[in-house]
Amino acid sequence: MDRYQFLVALAGLIFTLGLLGVVIRRNLLVVMMCLEIMLNAVVLSFVTTAVRTQSIPGVAMTFFIYVAASCEVALAMAIMVILVRRRHSLDVGTFQDLKG
Repeated sequence: MDRYQFLVALAGLIFTLGLLGVVIRRNLLVVMMCLEIMLNAVVLSFVTTAVRTQSIPGVAMTFFIYVAASCEVALAMAIMVILVRRRHSLDVGTFQDLKG
């Protein structure tokens, strides 16, 4: 197994752990952190592929993913603060009535 295969397998393992955290955990903050872990696993696979193929678009995609992720975190944290102030809880079950 060369290092590229190892890094892709590691990205798959990290993504799986993040997915398990999203499915199993009930705390809104932990769910958000697990989503970020999943996003970082995808970025790791992009970087691995870009380095392996020596391509610039993979590196550019990684940059844009991090820009979008930082915007997403800022908005999600603001929404989370508003929800916690209204419901006084981080439990995902207390927000079930917000479904459309």
